[in-house]
Amino acid sequence: MLDYSFPQTPCPYLFLAPMENLGDRTFRKAIARIGGFDEAVTEFISVPAKAHVASLVREYQVHELSPIPLTPQIMGADPYLMAATAHELEKKGALRVDINCGCPSNTVTGRGAGSSLLKTPSFLYSLAKEVVQAVNIPVTLKMRSGYEDISLFEENLKAAEESGVRFITLHPRTKVDGYSPPARWDLIARAKELLRIPVIGNGDVTSLEALIRLRTETKCDGIMIGRGAVRDPFLFQKIRSHFLHTPFTPSFALLQEYLQTFIQEKSKVSKLKQVLSFLFTLHPHLIQERQSMLRMQPETPLSFLDNVLPLLERRFTEIFSSPDTILL
Repeated sequence: MLDYSFPQTPCPYLFLAPMENLGDRTFRKAIARIGGFDEAVTEFISVPAKAHVASLVREYQVHELSPIPLTPQIMGADPYLMAATAHELEKKGALRVDINCGCPSNTVTGRGAGSSLLKTPSFLYSLAKEVVQAVNIPVTLKMRSGYEDISLFEENLKAAEESGVRFITLHPRTKVDGYSPPARWDLIARAKELLRIPVIGNGDVTSLEALIRLRTETKCDGIMIGRGAVRDPFLFQKIRSHFLHTPFTPSFALLQEYLQTFIQEKSKVSKLKQVLSFLFTLHPHLIQERQSMLRMQPETPLSFLDNVLPLLERRFTEIFSSPDTILL
């Protein structure tokens, strides 16, 4: 069983975030080629009403990124089915189970799941407690700061803690906020003041400099990064290198291996464009080329990559090796 006491170490514990439609199995496998993170979390496993829970967890593979642990995240509004799903995941070898209390999608919230759970702290407590009692592994919870506003923020935090979850990951935006305005890191700091259990900070960590500020301002116990790592797939390794004083030099060969994983996993051109649309915001030279990259109409994913790789290779040193790239 993983130890989530999060002792103070030079490098914070680093999570790869769950990202709907973006952080799928192919992306996880690709970025694991570069590495640097301690643990990954799956896209949410939806637990609809009247579900046959054994079928829901069929695709979860605990050793998918071995030796990096892979935690399943579950999302639903039925406490019994959520608990039963967690139990099935434990049987499949999961080392912990995470509860989604943050998804802002109207399709999800319309059926009472995701960030809708933040409307009623007492129900959030009941659902999380049911899951905690169903398994012998740690249960955790990822939440936003509220639904329409933050009026129930502290009440939701305490409800989650009292349910018995091992730690909370906080993305400090409301459901209504979506992915803007800027994440309110002051709410992560407030959560640290209120709770006895660890708090993981999440939101707007797009560079080493941003991570250092988040950790300094909030004293959070660990950090979860999602889109920042899509934008810069070397980000986790840059962070680890900084804190542990171990050398890490981004290489074009490693970037090529990362992108070729999408080909090996039979990704479509649309998936490659989705990932590269983030990467092409990393540096001014790439931003200038972003629209032309997205307008390409290649016959195959391989031909698309063959067109993109020379551009990345030509600019690689100034994009990935310049100290300024982590400050953009």
